[in-house]
Amino acid sequence: MTKADLVEHIHTRTSIAKKDSFDIVDSVFSIMKDTLESGENIKIAGFGNFEVKQKKERKGRNPQTGEDITIEERRIITFKPSMVLKQAINEATE
Repeated sequence: MTKADLVEHIHTRTSIAKKDSFDIVDSVFSIMKDTLESGENIKIAGFGNFEVKQKKERKGRNPQTGEDITIEERRIITFKPSMVLKQAINEATE
């Protein structure tokens, strides 16, 4: 599903104009992006948690050359689905 698909679903289900639907989707993603950039986690009840985690510097190896390299520390985002989402997905496949 793409951003355009989300806009179309909102437009169809709520009868909100497509431009307004786009603005809503764009605003939600912008808020989520800003929140995660600041290091805060996002918890959406019935959906899941987006968490920002810090990875430490570590040693690695270039697979093409075999050369040892240092992988710099960085922040990553993880997503853990809620039990409600997990159950809904599992019920849909049965």
